[in-house]
Amino acid sequence: MRGWWQDLTDLVLPAECGGCGRPRTVLCPECRAALTGAVPSRVRPEPEPPGLPVVHAAAPYEDEVRAVLLAHKERGALMLARPLGAALAGAVRAGLATGGGSEVAGLVPGGGSRAAGYVPGVGGPGGPGGPVGAGGSRTPVSLVPVPSAPWAVRARGHDPARRIALAAAGELRRTGTPARVVAVLRQRRAVADQSGLNSRQRLDNLAGALEVPAGGARLLAGGGRVVIVDDLMTTGASLTEAARALKAVLVAGTGPYGRVTPKVTGEGMSQATTTGVDRPEAVREMRGTNGAEGMLAAAVVAATPASFEINRN
Repeated sequence: MRGWWQDLTDLVLPAECGGCGRPRTVLCPECRAALTGAVPSRVRPEPEPPGLPVVHAAAPYEDEVRAVLLAHKERGALMLARPLGAALAGAVRAGLATGGGSEVAGLVPGGGSRAAGYVPGVGGPGGPGGPVGAGGSRTPVSLVPVPSAPWAVRARGHDPARRIALAAAGELRRTGTPARVVAVLRQRRAVADQSGLNSRQRLDNLAGALEVPAGGARLLAGGGRVVIVDDLMTTGASLTEAARALKAVLVAGTGPYGRVTPKVTGEGMSQATTTGVDRPEAVREMRGTNGAEGMLAAAVVAATPASFEINRN
């Protein structure tokens, strides 16, 4: 009878902590503290790929945090989505509080963003667009998860980034930030497994791999700030490609009309070539303070420890 009850309990409660293996808990207090106990920070990979938006992360990808992410992603420990979503929500708040990203509707002229924590054109301190505080921002935010490859979703039985994004949106709403998940990115071609590839190879592997299908721009319109979200950043290649695909529809307006493929000039400036139906080819610069750089931010649960060292000479 005792063994039967233990087996039944294992169906409802996890057998062990996702971080350290302590029995009978989703996530023990020590591993939870490693995941969400620190103040989220801005992170930058080295080298930093052109076109990467400002990225904030909740924790370094090491030890217990690494174990939790792998347990959720590869071993199907789906109950870890909630604490991972709480960590991701913290990284999103950090980006909003520091002015990462700007409004999709009603952009500040020149492509920049207004003073950190204020919604352009909506009141002042204490009003509907008041300052961002520790308890959350009144600025609406649209979370756009980086999609997993279809074969990976089939193998794992779920899309980890999307599941964590949904949990993060719920946590943001609970703490006063209007948030929603807008899963408008999809893969338009097959890509190789990223493991074993260096940063340059990852960029080449993902270049032009993502797109926003027709109608995706309408789903984003009026949704406030756009934050690309993922569980992990290593080289920044996935976030850079996601940003390129989103910029194509948010700024160039190419989503419903044609295909966007990336170019990199000799100076390393990221551009997008747009070929539309019954439209002349146009090359639109996607970098610079007067372009789309201020439109997007990114947030991840974890990033490589070295990427937290942002004060480089």
